[in-house]
Amino acid sequence: MLGSAAEGARTISGNGIVDVLRRPRISLLRRLGLALLVLLFLPVPVIVLYRFVPPPVTPLMLIRAAEGEPMHREWVAYARIAPALPRAVIASEDTRFCWHHGFDWIEIDKAWDAYQTGDRLRGASTISQQLARNLFLWPGGGYPRKAAEAYITVLLEAMLSKERILELYLNVVEWGNGVYGAEAAARAHFDRPAHALTLRQAALLAAVLPAPQEWRPEHPTRFLDERADTILARMPEVAVPGRGGCR
Repeated sequence: MLGSAAEGARTISGNGIVDVLRRPRISLLRRLGLALLVLLFLPVPVIVLYRFVPPPVTPLMLIRAAEGEPMHREWVAYARIAPALPRAVIASEDTRFCWHHGFDWIEIDKAWDAYQTGDRLRGASTISQQLARNLFLWPGGGYPRKAAEAYITVLLEAMLSKERILELYLNVVEWGNGVYGAEAAARAHFDRPAHALTLRQAALLAAVLPAPQEWRPEHPTRFLDERADTILARMPEVAVPGRGGCR
């Protein structure tokens, strides 16, 4: 009788220990699941809001400010930007911007083929992907950030027009130390508003986008001048979004 009672106590005690060990694991899984749901759904209302209002700030702006950089930016409507600038940016960063749905698979295939032959793996990010990164994410690499970038890119393409995507991009992208957006860039580098940029100035601004903190469009090196020449040559060939669609 005493033996049976002791065995039952050990069983209850053993089950209790198992339950105690399981609870933190279940609690952790629930928290991770809740965090995942928040990450999945949080961008949706923000993107809906950005259909109508300018983004107040981006993660990169906050990071640079924490590092001691100033923050020069001024929102300007797409219609108030010289037509040469969006055309130059598309010619430089994403020639198929009007025709893809967020990912340029042709460029991705080219980058992968080059990597397979021994070249360094180069980026093939579209303007939509760059906007996703600018609006919601942090600089750098890593698979989690890449996955988040891809997910947000799909949302941007589904919820915004091509014109709005480009308008947002032109207003938040980094164009120098503490310089963000077309208006601030035009004034900082060429002492004029964005609507008054020349073809050459637009091409130079587009040329520095891969390394805006290293290159100065107002003092171009020979390499930068050659990049601008290439962009100018491509500009007539690319389609640019507008109220009547891409043309």
